[in-house]
Amino acid sequence: MPEGDILRRAARSLDAALAGQQLVRAELRWPSAAGVDLVGATVVRTVPYGKHLFTRFDDGRSLHTHLRMEGSWRLVRTGTSEARARSPWVRAVLGTAQWTAVGHRLGMLDVVRTDDEHTLIGHLGPDVLADDFPQLGLAEALRRVSERGDVPIAEVLLDQRVCAGIGTLYAAESLYARRLWPWTPAAEVTDVPTLLMTARRLMERSVAAPTPTATGDGPRGLTSWVHDRAGRPCLRCGTPVVRGVARRPPMERPIFYCPTCQTGR
Repeated sequence: MPEGDILRRAARSLDAALAGQQLVRAELRWPSAAGVDLVGATVVRTVPYGKHLFTRFDDGRSLHTHLRMEGSWRLVRTGTSEARARSPWVRAVLGTAQWTAVGHRLGMLDVVRTDDEHTLIGHLGPDVLADDFPQLGLAEALRRVSERGDVPIAEVLLDQRVCAGIGTLYAAESLYARRLWPWTPAAEVTDVPTLLMTARRLMERSVAAPTPTATGDGPRGLTSWVHDRAGRPCLRCGTPVVRGVARRPPMERPIFYCPTCQTGR
């Protein structure tokens, strides 16, 4: 599941290939945007927010995409066989003279005025990876956490309306790092600021790791202590890691934890 770190890495790679370049090809294979013509527009930059991407153009428009569970952006050389983008799963193609960005299995796609980007993400909480998060966003995120009361802290971390960008991997790893049981009521967590900043620091390590493709595939710079390690021994105490479930269907998400280490509140 792409989380905020992957979107930051995707934006970095898309910028390196497309920023400042004019589109010579643009295909939006999406019902509501199929008639939109972006050819001739120059890419200004790609901006991430939580799990969302906005590719901005010099004509005042933005392409909004969300990867959801399986989406990805791939960069290939223009003119190669991969740049033909013939897969039925391709949802967007942005091509310059040198590079072609191909969006596979994208979960959301919109074209809006750049000034209207807020209409798509205005309901979200602060971006945990934003430059101003420690100074401004953290206080707002803490306010939103305080409103969740008895909601399990794992579910609060996954709620993008509280703090945008954290998914199942970083929810599990930050809870493990703070020795917190995932189903501790949010109101009983005594040091929420440190918990949120721990998630941020783990994600920053991933953002700083090399990015071989636009999706951010490759080393995340993170040692997984519990995530996706169900049944394997905890790297700290040896107790088998457990896979739990946060949220209710159809929005349930796996949460991995150590039942010995994570008992604190």
